[in-house]
Amino acid sequence: MGLNLPVIEPTTLTPDEITAMQAEIRSLAAERNALLIAHNYQRAEVQDVAHFVGDSLGLSRKAAATEEPVIVFCGVHFMAETAAILSPDKRVLLPDLEAGCSLAATISAEDVVRWREQFPGYVAVGYVNTSAAVKAELDYCCTSGNVLDVVDAVPEDRGILFLPDFFLGAHVRRMRPDRKIEVWMGECHVHKGINPDALNAERAAHPEAEVLVHPECGCAGQLVYAMGRGDVDPEGLHIASTERMVQLVRERPATEFIVATETGIMHRMQQMAPEKTFIAADRGAVCAYMKTITLEAVRDALVKDQHHITVDPETTRRARASVDRMVALGAGGKPGD
Repeated sequence: MGLNLPVIEPTTLTPDEITAMQAEIRSLAAERNALLIAHNYQRAEVQDVAHFVGDSLGLSRKAAATEEPVIVFCGVHFMAETAAILSPDKRVLLPDLEAGCSLAATISAEDVVRWREQFPGYVAVGYVNTSAAVKAELDYCCTSGNVLDVVDAVPEDRGILFLPDFFLGAHVRRMRPDRKIEVWMGECHVHKGINPDALNAERAAHPEAEVLVHPECGCAGQLVYAMGRGDVDPEGLHIASTERMVQLVRERPATEFIVATETGIMHRMQQMAPEKTFIAADRGAVCAYMKTITLEAVRDALVKDQHHITVDPETTRRARASVDRMVALGAGGKPGD
C-alpha cells in the first residue's frame, strides 16, 4: 500500500516577502519568549529564521536546556514529542500537524509489545525516529550516530530487537556480526529511494568528490558490504549521521561532496562551507512531511498558539527512561539522526 504523502507546495513569497516574514516571526518569537528550532531537512527559508538548526535529538536537548518557555519545533511530529518528553514544563508547538514521518509510522506501541512477547529476554533498542508511545516500550533509544555504542552496552548474552529502520538495523548487523539482532522491517521512504545506481552515477560524474551517506539509505548497506570485499575504495566515503555529515564538510579538505540524504541539509552545508560544492546523490530525495512547514505556518503557530504537542505523564515517564539510558552511556552527546 502506497503512502499518502502531503503535496509539497513551493513558496509563493517573493524574496522581499520572505525577508519581511522572517523579521515578523523573529519579532513574534521575542514577544512570546519563544525559541525557534528547525531540523536539517526543513525548507531553506525556515532554517534561516530559526535560532538553531540541527538533528532531532540535538534540537530536543537544546529545547530542554533553554530558558524560553515556548518552543516552536520546525520538524516532524515525533521530534516535537521528544522535545515535550525532555521538556514537560514547556509549551511545544508544531507548526503543521501534517508533518508526520513514514518511518515512525511503520511501528506502533502494540507492535513492540507483541514483538517482545515473541522474543522473551531480548533487549528492545529503538531509533529516536519513533513515537512517544513506542519509546515507552523500549529499553534504550539510540540515534544513527550512537547506535553501536548502545548495542555494545547490552550484555553479549542478550539478544536485541532493533526498530524501526531496516537499513540502519542491517548496518548494525554487519558491524556487529556476532550479536543476535532481530530487525523490524520499517523504512524511510526518502532514504529507501536513494539507490546505489544513482549514487554511482554521481560518483562517476564527480570522481574527486567525497561521499556522505546516511545509514538509513538503501544504498548504505551495499556500500559497507562492497567496502568489506574491497570492491569500493573507502577513502572519501563516509557513512554518517546528519550532524556528522555537517562536521565532515568542515573538517575534510575536499571541495566537492556527494550527499546521500534528504536534500534540505545541503542548505546548511552551503552556509557552513560556502566555498565548497554539494551534489545530491538523488535530487528527488525530498521529505514531503518536512516540507509541510512553511514560514506562514511558523508565524501562525506563534500568533494563534496552535498545535500544542503534549505527552501524558505516564508515557513521558516511561519514554524518558529509554532516552536517559542512552544518554547515561556517555554516547548521547554524539551526533544524532
